[in-house]
Amino acid sequence: MGFNCFQKNGALEKRKRVVTRVLPFSKMSAPGRDTFSDAEREKVEEMEDSEEEQEEMEESDGDQEGDGAGDGAGDGTVQPRVYIPGIEPLQPGEELEMDQTAYRLYHHCQTGAPCLSFDVIRDDLGENREESPLSMLLCAGTQAETAQANRLLVMRMHNLHGTRREEGDGEGSESESEGEGDEQEEKKPALELAMLPHYGAINRVRVTRVGDTPLAAVWSEKGQVEIFDLRPQLDAVHDSAIMATFLREQQKEATPLFTFTGHMTEGFAVDWSPKVPGRLATGDCKKHIHVWEPREGGAWHVDQRPFAGHTHSVEDIQWSPTEPTVFASCSVDTSIRIWDTRAPPSKACMLSVSQAHSSDVNVISWNRNEPFLLSGGDDGLLKVWDLRQFKAGRPVASFKLHSAPVSSVEWHPTDGSVFASAGSDDVVGQWDLSVESCDPGTEAGLPTLPPQVLFLHQGQTEVKEVHWHPQNSGVLICTALSGFNVFRTISV
Repeated sequence: MGFNCFQKNGALEKRKRVVTRVLPFSKMSAPGRDTFSDAEREKVEEMEDSEEEQEEMEESDGDQEGDGAGDGAGDGTVQPRVYIPGIEPLQPGEELEMDQTAYRLYHHCQTGAPCLSFDVIRDDLGENREESPLSMLLCAGTQAETAQANRLLVMRMHNLHGTRREEGDGEGSESESEGEGDEQEEKKPALELAMLPHYGAINRVRVTRVGDTPLAAVWSEKGQVEIFDLRPQLDAVHDSAIMATFLREQQKEATPLFTFTGHMTEGFAVDWSPKVPGRLATGDCKKHIHVWEPREGGAWHVDQRPFAGHTHSVEDIQWSPTEPTVFASCSVDTSIRIWDTRAPPSKACMLSVSQAHSSDVNVISWNRNEPFLLSGGDDGLLKVWDLRQFKAGRPVASFKLHSAPVSSVEWHPTDGSVFASAGSDDVVGQWDLSVESCDPGTEAGLPTLPPQVLFLHQGQTEVKEVHWHPQNSGVLICTALSGFNVFRTISV
């Protein structure tokens, strides 16, 4: 179902945007080529062995050849072809080559053990940042091979410059080459890591600020939800002297400000209220949801009575961006429910769609600018729900892009028609619902993609979560088994 209409101030508004859809990966024959450079792999191994606090991110090596178009093909060289995921599988000896000109910004890094979840920590460097170099703060939790090897991470990525442009790739004089080398060194991205030991793999992390205190809510395999004060780690990633002290004194297991043990098992669903500082909702794998209310002195009161309604695991929770007592949840039971905390927990479910997807509903995102909820499920579908018509039980849009379960969705923080999605097919999509196809079905080679798809990002393995950076315009961050990607495309 195509979707290109928005209700604004009682009027139905259609928007048509002229766009060029970008599929930035081509198929090339490159047997034996490694995904990461040797230097980068050595850095990761060194960090795993010594747990050094600082590590430099390295730009992708896969963009050195550009998109390959127009190059003189030598003997045995295969000309690149645009790769459309799900249409033609990669053959033995083929790999994806990135077209760097499709990206305004692209960096990747690894943190040792992979991170299943992360969140962005807002900083005080301003909003709507466009100019390089960019910087950002992230909080993440690892999924290590043993419970004792896990870490709660605070990362400071900085000196993030944009990608090289084609006009700068030509051959120059020797002096120009030396100058370019110096410039490349100056533009080398950097990463500071402050890691705290955490017993147990971390399922999901969400960050907020209560006053001047940055807090992380952590769901772990221990079956507990813990709240951590991130100030010591944030101080460390900004100051090398503090980092040295942090490494000496803080390498024991992290001590949470508060721990809730009332869930009967582990879980994944957790979200901070954007309207009431410190208010939290958590859901577990045995269908229970609890709401936390902040108290003075860094404590919380958690109602022991769970919010009743779901019949299976609660997978995700999202607070309303406008109503302080309203949140949404989704579940393995295929339903999406809307709750109001002013009612008793047993009667708080106000609206529900029992068959929102044909199987597990994995993730939801509440639009900050429009009355829409976005969902993704094991069926690979993305659905947009108009909350004004939620009782009808039908989405206003349904899209099929991912060939495997959807693992993450998020609306753009300021543009109400744009969102990102990620799936177990290792595809990250950028979408714009205001886009109409001028002549559907006529785009050569793109017969199956919805016209609202702007960009498909690939190249990671087992993608788990994607977030827009709320202060760096158009920047997406995604985590996967293969590490983190930080990028901005020419489409958003």
